[in-house]
Amino acid sequence: MTLDELQQLIDQMYSRKDEARGVEGTFMWLMEEVGELAAALRESSKEEQAKEFADVLAWLATIANVAGINLTEAMQLKYGSGCPGCGRMVCECSDAEKP
Repeated sequence: MTLDELQQLIDQMYSRKDEARGVEGTFMWLMEEVGELAAALRESSKEEQAKEFADVLAWLATIANVAGINLTEAMQLKYGSGCPGCGRMVCECSDAEKP
């Protein structure tokens, strides 16, 4: 599944609820799912971890949809030419730097 397909799927299933909730309300759900992912990474099986990763990605796609952001275009713009810090396809930024 591509990012475009993910956004379309989420839009089809949830757009009415998502738009009513808005970005702020949806962001709170994303944060809850990030917390669940953190817990799963510490203490759950790979299968449960995978489900939590999927939840985080779905809620991120939801926020992008509500905000009118195409994730494929955003990723291409930010990372398509290499690391935003050093500009290389294999990051050479120092460990003290972000990313």
